Amino acid sequence: MSAIARAGAAALLAAALGLAGCAGEPTRIAPGTSKADALQQLGAPTAMYPLPGGGERLQYSRAPAGFEVNNVDLDAGGRVVSIRQELDDRLFDRTIQPGVGLWREADVLRTYGRPFEVTRVSSFDGVIWTWRYKMMNTPRLLYIYVDPAGVVQRYHTGDDLMLELLAPT
Repeated sequence: MSAIARAGAAALLAAALGLAGCAGEPTRIAPGTSKADALQQLGAPTAMYPLPGGGERLQYSRAPAGFEVNNVDLDAGGRVVSIRQELDDRLFDRTIQPGVGLWREADVLRTYGRPFEVTRVSSFDGVIWTWRYKMMNTPRLLYIYVDPAGVVQRYHTGDDLMLELLAPT
């Protein structure tokens, strides 16, 4: 890749990262805050999902270029009950439920939002959804394997080498 192409790609990535940071910070919302106040402070969510018991999830994703997906959960009365940054290595084993038919595409979207990439490989009959995240400031990737029936079969993580490829040599 030429120096000009690398510089252009780096500028595009920086612009996308800058836009991803325009919304307020979801982790600063206090439990008990009303939906209206949360929306006023944070702006429009990237997605909204119904939750069991009449609650609602406001999802604030910094994807595709960012590294966070924050879920702001509201109770049936429209008050904030929890805020959680989902793209965290420590949560994957507790959250993702592969192979037993429990976790489907809708569960993945409700938890992580839209992936930044969807790919296929010859060794798996289905699609692989990918998200960027950071572990101790190291760029990482989360891969979730979804079979043709929409059931999550497995997941794994790996290093994100994109920024290294864009760095000047």
